[in-house]
Amino acid sequence: MRGLGWPELIIILVIVVVLFGASRLPIIARSIGSSAKEFRRGMADGAGEGDDDGSSDVDS
Repeated sequence: MRGLGWPELIIILVIVVVLFGASRLPIIARSIGSSAKEFRRGMADGAGEGDDDGSSDVDS
């Protein structure tokens, strides 16, 4: 199984243009870009939080 090539990306772009219209493409692209940036930022922030040795400061 190979990845997405240029023909597949062009077909996807044509489908998106037909579904949403050319005038909304910049808005959609900006939204996808900001979502990807927030996802990467969340993954980077959460990377250091998983290092727990099992000890806790909570008294029970």
